Amino acid sequence: MTRTSTRALALTAALATTVGLAGCGAKTDSSAGSSGSAAATGSSCVDTSGDSIKIGFLNSLSGTMAISEQTVRDSLDMAADEINAAGGVMGKQLKVVAEDGASEPTVFAEKAEKLITSDCVAAVFGGWTSSSRKAMLPVFESNDALLFYPVQYEGLEASKNIFYTGATTNQQIIPAMDYLKEKGAKKVFLVGSDYVFPRTANKEIDAYAKANGIEIVGEEYAPLGHTDFSTIVNKLKGSGADAVFNTLNGDSNVAFFKEYKNAGLKADSLPVVSVSIAEEEVGGIGVDNVEGQLTAWNYYETVDSPENKKFVADFKAKYGDDRVTSDPMEAAYTSLYLWKGMVEKAKSFAVPDIQAAAGGVSFDAPEGKVTVNGENHHIAKTALIGKIAADGLIYTEWSSDGPIEPDPFLKGYDWAAGLS
Repeated sequence: MTRTSTRALALTAALATTVGLAGCGAKTDSSAGSSGSAAATGSSCVDTSGDSIKIGFLNSLSGTMAISEQTVRDSLDMAADEINAAGGVMGKQLKVVAEDGASEPTVFAEKAEKLITSDCVAAVFGGWTSSSRKAMLPVFESNDALLFYPVQYEGLEASKNIFYTGATTNQQIIPAMDYLKEKGAKKVFLVGSDYVFPRTANKEIDAYAKANGIEIVGEEYAPLGHTDFSTIVNKLKGSGADAVFNTLNGDSNVAFFKEYKNAGLKADSLPVVSVSIAEEEVGGIGVDNVEGQLTAWNYYETVDSPENKKFVADFKAKYGDDRVTSDPMEAAYTSLYLWKGMVEKAKSFAVPDIQAAAGGVSFDAPEGKVTVNGENHHIAKTALIGKIAADGLIYTEWSSDGPIEPDPFLKGYDWAAGLS
């Protein structure tokens, strides 16, 4: 489940290309009055003739990633409800078609194909793992459709058919390594899930370490959903590391941190910096297992701003006082408003028009003001290093001086030459 086979991806891409050539999903004509069927008329099957427009939500509601992705779905639903209550997008109400990616890259590709070519949605919002994104990418490119991807990732990618509203490398991973360096870390142990994001991120971390006098003393991977971390933690304990960089995803974090605690390791002597543990995951792992540990994100529930206070209050009012907000779900919420801004700037639901209008579109998000880079389709974001507290929330320990412009290919870093 951690990787999509080459053959499966090839078949998905081939199918996507075939459908794209047939006309459905190939482009969106905002003035077209199509019936919504996949008739080979040479125009998109997106129906813009009525008082509503379809959009797709694609998240894992089952499998190992459900612990993380359910809250993303909830925030997307909230954003759609808010937008509809305020009059919709260009006067049209949003009609959501929702699918379960089931934590499987091949399922994400299949569901994306369905949303684009059968349900005829104007845009899709979702995905989490880089494996799911990589599996969907040829589907969206072949059909010239739009995916809004809400999760931090390893960078080294840019597609005209994807808008990346989570952090790229220079907005999360590099600030986290800078923070460890400033705190005196000399030996770092890497642990991650065995798929695209952790392996690519760790190549970047290794290159950073070599250029900054840091030794990587261990690098271990476990399959998504893995629950036995005794061997990895024993290696970690004996490695001489003074910090851990954690790229585990999903419920594997529960097993890892329980084993970490059982081994007598402590945050104050061997801190773990995680890039996939947010407030939602803290509850699932158990705050006793992660109190004092560090995270690198661009948003926390504790961000002190009027926009965030309203966002948190609205989310809790809708889903319960015991619910928490987190970076990926905030980025997903923001993505729907950014799409709305692009459509309204373009005065069109057409993909080429949206792509042309995207640059400079901004939104006063709960994390702070974000702005779309029209060239690489990422957004400027403020980097935050946080510490997990006893109340299960994460509090900012360090913040960048304002939003960091996205540099997905790390062109601004000499040590990264050759990584892409």
